[in-house]
Amino acid sequence: MAGACGKLGIVDAGYQETVIAAMRDLLITCIVLIGCLYTLKKPYIGILLWSWLSYMNPHRLSYGFAYSMPFAQITAITLFVSMLFSKEKNKIPINSITVIWMFFVLFMGITTIFAYFPDAAMEYYVRIIKIQLVTFLTMILITDMSKLKQLLWVIVFSIGFFSVKGGFFTIMTAGGYRVWGPAESFIADNNALAVAVLMTIPLMVYLYQIATNKWIKYGLVGSSVLSLFTIIGSNSRGAFLAIVAIGLTYWLKSKNKLGTGIFIAVLAFSLLSFAPESWYNRMNTIENHEEDASAVGRINAWWYAFNAANDNLLGVGLNSWSPETFALYAPEPSDVHAAHSIYFSVLADHGWIGLGMFLTIFLLTWLKLKSIIKKTEKNPDAKEIYLLAKMLQISLMAYFVGGAFLSLSYFDLPWHLVSFVVLIERFYTEQSSVNSVKQAPSQFPTTPRSK
Repeated sequence: MAGACGKLGIVDAGYQETVIAAMRDLLITCIVLIGCLYTLKKPYIGILLWSWLSYMNPHRLSYGFAYSMPFAQITAITLFVSMLFSKEKNKIPINSITVIWMFFVLFMGITTIFAYFPDAAMEYYVRIIKIQLVTFLTMILITDMSKLKQLLWVIVFSIGFFSVKGGFFTIMTAGGYRVWGPAESFIADNNALAVAVLMTIPLMVYLYQIATNKWIKYGLVGSSVLSLFTIIGSNSRGAFLAIVAIGLTYWLKSKNKLGTGIFIAVLAFSLLSFAPESWYNRMNTIENHEEDASAVGRINAWWYAFNAANDNLLGVGLNSWSPETFALYAPEPSDVHAAHSIYFSVLADHGWIGLGMFLTIFLLTWLKLKSIIKKTEKNPDAKEIYLLAKMLQISLMAYFVGGAFLSLSYFDLPWHLVSFVVLIERFYTEQSSVNSVKQAPSQFPTTPRSK
């Protein structure tokens, strides 16, 4: 009798898990379908939905039919249909950033044609094109700060889901295990997740600065702190260097340097006090990189990229990091590694010309942010743009430093950040034009009639 009851309990538990899994699949499917219906009415909703699917990968959290459903493709098709019948006729902002950006995307197509492995390169290029296309559509469909803030909330929620969960996990396990990102995504790796989280924290700070509800503010503060614990739990050396860089950047941009410095010092002390011995051992390999196999492998991969670019004007193409190409260009041919650097990844993939365009895009973006901050600093009407521009600089700094040790050249988020810079410049220009019209004197002033 007891055995029968035990088996019945096992069956019931299995049935409950099956039901919960099915409900999760249905929930994700319903959200996507409802989002697609709203996209038909308002095309920019498609950008929000696609971003949620891209950053959070919610279907990868399911266990049934939703896991392999092409939700992003369905969303993209719905978005294009919606734009086809939409009365809104917006265009991509044309400036130095977007022009070089478009040339870079086209140039990647050329290098793909002449790649060492053309078929593998084309498969990866198609993935890049999908990301770039939606990013360009972002600059077309996000037409005001309200829509941009909605997109920021989607990104913060999507990546924040893993950073908050990872923070709790790190605290509960005392940092005994590494934290990983969503499966089969750009940020599945612990190092990639850590840098993505670091890029997201400044966006959390921005949303905190403009929030009016105290509970939302509390939630964003808690999420930011837990996100820092996720970075500790990732055991990422690149993220450690990036967090030092953004801490310094935030301090330099702060008006109250003494208060900010004390806050950063207390926060750093708290995090370092919590970090387990394994984390310190991992960070010590930064100084003693000659003794670390992973670090030596990265240096070998960087030399491979340098030699490949010198020997090929167009690089060796996407998806070329293989034993065949390492045998040609790497100092240690048998030590095959991924790029582990946004810079050397582009260098090997697209040569010096491609790297030049890649660096120029982000340099111009940085300079554009400096210009926006200078223009809006003392303008109360542009306060939200000013605050966002400062946080975007910090996010990009996290990418520049953390990305030096990660293969995230084609990850969605940094390209989305570039599009945000293009957008807020346009919003500020439009706002300034409206204000100048309102303040301009009448073209035909009236004079009182003589009696």
